[in-house]
Amino acid sequence: MRKSLLLFAALAFASCKKEEVKKEPLYPTTTEEVAQTPTELGKEIFEGKGNCVACHQVAEKVIGPSLQDIAKIYKDKNADMVVFLKGEGEPIVDPSQYEVMKTNFAVTKAMSDTELKALEAYVYSNLK
Repeated sequence: MRKSLLLFAALAFASCKKEEVKKEPLYPTTTEEVAQTPTELGKEIFEGKGNCVACHQVAEKVIGPSLQDIAKIYKDKNADMVVFLKGEGEPIVDPSQYEVMKTNFAVTKAMSDTELKALEAYVYSNLK
């Protein structure tokens, strides 16, 4: 009986100090963010939170001018696209559509300078 009691006590004591076994995930994930280039971030903003893609396409005019036209005109005139996106510059690409674009300044004015510069980099990446 005494051996049984000692065995039981030893098992109880050993089970109290049970270590948790950590399992490796089947598909490892990383918590590190992959650094994006400004152009990649700009494309993400253009297609996502900026919703620019609703009015602008790369090669054709939809509601607003194409990205290729915007990039060419801003480059040719050495103009500052970020200033325009902040609502602080005059329209130079298609002034007749300025009133439509003005409604979107609430979105672009809320963006950081980094986001606006990334958006500009994406537009320029479509220059032909």
